[in-house]
Amino acid sequence: MNRKMQRLSDLRARVREVDAPEAFAAAALGAVLLDVRTPDEVAAGIATGALVVDRGWLELRVEALIPDPETPIIVYCAAGQRSLFAAEALDALGYADVRSMAGGLDRWKACGLPIETPRTLDAEARARYARHLRLPEVGEAGQLRLLDARVLVIGAGGLGSPAALYLAAAGVGTLGVVDDDLVDRGNLQRQVLHADDRVGQRKVDSARKTLSGLNPGITVRTYAERVGPDNVAALVGDYDVVIDGTDNFAARYVINDACVRAGLPCVHGAVHRFEGQVGVFWAAAPGGGPCYRCAFPSPPPPELAPSCAEAGVLGVLPGVIGVLQAAEALKIVLGVGRPLVGVLLHYDALQARFRRMQLPRDPACRACGPAADLPGLTDAAVAVCSTP
Repeated sequence: MNRKMQRLSDLRARVREVDAPEAFAAAALGAVLLDVRTPDEVAAGIATGALVVDRGWLELRVEALIPDPETPIIVYCAAGQRSLFAAEALDALGYADVRSMAGGLDRWKACGLPIETPRTLDAEARARYARHLRLPEVGEAGQLRLLDARVLVIGAGGLGSPAALYLAAAGVGTLGVVDDDLVDRGNLQRQVLHADDRVGQRKVDSARKTLSGLNPGITVRTYAERVGPDNVAALVGDYDVVIDGTDNFAARYVINDACVRAGLPCVHGAVHRFEGQVGVFWAAAPGGGPCYRCAFPSPPPPELAPSCAEAGVLGVLPGVIGVLQAAEALKIVLGVGRPLVGVLLHYDALQARFRRMQLPRDPACRACGPAADLPGLTDAAVAVCSTP
């Protein structure tokens, strides 16, 4: 007997095996079917209801898929050999009830048990998102969630540019971009969606060209509109997450109010000279969170909020804040980490220092409180960063 056969014989002596009908019955009682075949094999079909993890990534990813070590697990492969090795590894990781399905999926099919064809990434997408696929917190299931996601970026300027670029690169399947402005040469110091040869073009057209060139596999929708009370509900209504990259208080309030109505997370960003801030305003978040009006019930007087044209802004600063906005949107879509709900993260570029500020929900808030009247733009007409 060669060494491989001896090894399999030893494994069969230690690892419990069940046949396909037994595995099917156990799954009906709550056991997890775990498919450890390669992506190419999985694309042809899996046992209905099975979880999937490539054997090569099993030790790294299984705890994210099956966090409870007491969960009964039945591992299978194509013919019942790789699953023995996988079951041994799971036992070493501390899983208490692990079995291998004898004969693998071949036997499952021969018994006429149910098969489903999972949605999987094609070879081009696997190559593009390879680094995401290696992250247990993302993997193929997470990447498919990103491809199904719809994120609206309001403002194709200093904040919206880096946010949209990184969301497109990450594979957010539908990106909406809202802006009614034209590309100006003065934008190019910080608005990296655009280029010198596009001066005078609509920003949304320039954005579409850049984003589609970066990732032709996503859908880019553009809206050459100025956000206001008459169109904001229709704009945000088709999306899962809103990124507020606007530069004036009037727009921020009306976007906030629309997101409160729709129950959507609004990822806020703002910059001024050498400082910026980012946070997630999401009144409908699990556990509840503040909205923008909870933190800023009314806009500051104009003398305390000079425009960017008056005060200036370090060109790289919107890049830092916009990328942080993109990161928050990705966390929300993937359901990982702790989004900045109820937190305002302040960045001081001169001191290279971040500071977190907790933002409580205001029980008397007119937008998200019990007596909400959502006043829209009526008390928020101060623009603080518009180009003359």
